[in-house]
Amino acid sequence: MDVDGGNKRVYNRLGADAKHQKVCFHWQAGKCNRYPCPYLHSELPSSHANGTSSKRPYENSGFSGPRRSPNFNTWGRGGGRGGGGGAGGGRGVVVKADKVCNYWIQGNCSFGERCKFLHSWSVGDGFSLLTQLEGHQKCMAVVTLGGEVGCMISEGPWVFVGIPNFVKAWNTQNSMELSLNGPVGQVYALVVINDMLFAGTQDGSILAWKFNVVTNCFEPAASLKGHSRGVVSLVVGANRLYSGSMDNTIRVWNLETLQCLQTLTDHTSVVMSVLCWDQFLLSCSLDKTVKVWYATESGNLEVTYTHNEENGIVTLCGMHDSQGKPILLCSCNDNTVRLYDLPTFAERGKIFTKQEVRAIQTGPNGIFFTGDGTGQVRVWNWIAEPTTTGQ
Repeated sequence: MDVDGGNKRVYNRLGADAKHQKVCFHWQAGKCNRYPCPYLHSELPSSHANGTSSKRPYENSGFSGPRRSPNFNTWGRGGGRGGGGGAGGGRGVVVKADKVCNYWIQGNCSFGERCKFLHSWSVGDGFSLLTQLEGHQKCMAVVTLGGEVGCMISEGPWVFVGIPNFVKAWNTQNSMELSLNGPVGQVYALVVINDMLFAGTQDGSILAWKFNVVTNCFEPAASLKGHSRGVVSLVVGANRLYSGSMDNTIRVWNLETLQCLQTLTDHTSVVMSVLCWDQFLLSCSLDKTVKVWYATESGNLEVTYTHNEENGIVTLCGMHDSQGKPILLCSCNDNTVRLYDLPTFAERGKIFTKQEVRAIQTGPNGIFFTGDGTGQVRVWNWIAEPTTTGQ
C-alpha cells in the first residue's frame, strides 16, 4: 500500500490548496452533503517532530486477504459526512425525514417537492440508481432445483447452487450437470479457491471438494469441523479461509493443512458476513456491529475497531467509487443499505428498499447490484463526475 503522499492526494482531490487549507464548517456541524467537497473533512493534520505531516494509508487499497503491515489507527476518525438526504436550516427549506414517501411509491403524492418524506430510493452523493430489473425475460434455461436456494456463485464456466443436502453444479460450456452430496441440511455459503469448492452447511460443517481435471468431476476432499451451528458466510484471503457462523464465532482455517488456526469470539450474535480488505478482516453480525480485525505480530487476529449500527447487519460488500476510493456497503435489517468510506466509516449515503437486502454484488465499471426480499434487483452506478455547489 502506498503510504507516502497519501494526505497530499486526498487534499488535492478535494480541491484544497496546501497553503490555504480550510476545514469545512458544514462537516464540523455534521451536515455537509457534497462530494467532493472543496474543503477538508478532517481536522488539520498534526505535525511530527521532524516537521512532516502524519500520513494516512488511504489510496490503492484492495479487497483482498489480510496481511501483516503496520497498523493504522485511523478507523472511524474521518468524521461524519452527511448522508445528503436533507438540507439544514434556512427559510423555505423542507427538512426531509429519513423515510421514503409511501404515496410517492404508489405514484400519487400531491405534495411534490414540499413533501417531508423522500421521493427517492436513496440519499447521498456520488452514486445513483441506474435501473431496476423487474423480472427474468428471455432466459436461456429454467432449472427446477427441488429445494430452497441458500446461495449461488459462479467460477469460470461453473455455476454452483447450494440447496438442502446438496450442491448443484452446472458447466455453462458443455451443459454438464453435477450433484455434490454430503451436506447435512441447507447449504448457506460457497467459495472456490485453488480448484477447491468449499460449502458452509446447516450442521456447522464446511465440506470441501477438489476438481479432478481427468474425470472432469468434483471429488470429496475434506470436512472441516469446529462450528457448533450453521456456517452462513465464507471468504478467502491470504491463504486463509474465514467462516462466520450461527454460533456467533469466526474460524480461521489454513488452506494448505485445512486446520483451524484461531476462533474469534467477539461477536454476540450470528456472524452474517465476512470480508477481506487490505490487511484487515471485516465481519458483521446481528449484534448490530461491524468489527475490523487486524493480525498481530503473533499472526492472531484481534479487533482493532468496532462500528455500531442501530440495527442488525445482514451482509457486507466492498468496492471502489469512481475516484478509486474504497467503499463499504452494509445491508441492515431495517431495510436499508449504508455506504461508508474506508477506513473512516464516514457515511456516503443510504439506500432504501421494501425489504431487507440479502445480496449485494459488484459489476464492471463501478456498477453494483442490490437484491431484496421481495425479489427486486436494482442496479446502481458510481457517478464519474459528481456535481458540486458553492459553499
